[in-house]
Amino acid sequence: MNTAYMTLSHEGSDETVIQKSRFIGYASPAVSEEEAMFFIRTIRERHRDATHNCYAYIVGKNQGIIRYSDDGEPSGTAGLPMLDVLKNKGLTDCVVVVTRYFGGTLLGTGGLVRAYTHGCRIAVDAAVPVRMEMTNCYHCSVPYNCWDSLRHALEKTSAILSEITYTDQISFILKSRSLENDQIIDAAISASGRKITISEPETGYEPWPLD
Repeated sequence: MNTAYMTLSHEGSDETVIQKSRFIGYASPAVSEEEAMFFIRTIRERHRDATHNCYAYIVGKNQGIIRYSDDGEPSGTAGLPMLDVLKNKGLTDCVVVVTRYFGGTLLGTGGLVRAYTHGCRIAVDAAVPVRMEMTNCYHCSVPYNCWDSLRHALEKTSAILSEITYTDQISFILKSRSLENDQIIDAAISASGRKITISEPETGYEPWPLD
């Protein structure tokens, strides 16, 4: 199955002040509802003195689990706008909490929606959206005299080279999106003069930067 999906790269946070209220957004990957709830509890514990800790999360590659909470804010002004941000960005397997410290000025319904939407957006941006795609990972090695031509050829593709080590040969890990795999492997074999050694692939979902 080669279906790609969008999620977050890592935990991230950012904050803003709106009409003297402090809004702190936190976002994180969460591959299960248990992980999402653990993250929410962690933020709530960190900000026990906050006025509100509102949240939204989506779990499952088919977005099968969706939950949100206004945590005491007027209905529909916090959790649902945050959820809309996640949906509009096509994200899943992630959770966002926006913490509010009330600054004394009422924002009104529209102001709250805008504030929590913004708090969610800056948290998501800090956590860096990525595309998860089915990926083949190969352990490879080539003689030194093939390295420059091989690297030059692969730089023209979307392949990622990592964990490069220099011993009697140059060893590295080659990552290729499964849908582009044949093209990239053919390029590597050709550029190395068929001198590259390639392992059987390890296949699974891996994060790829957005184009």
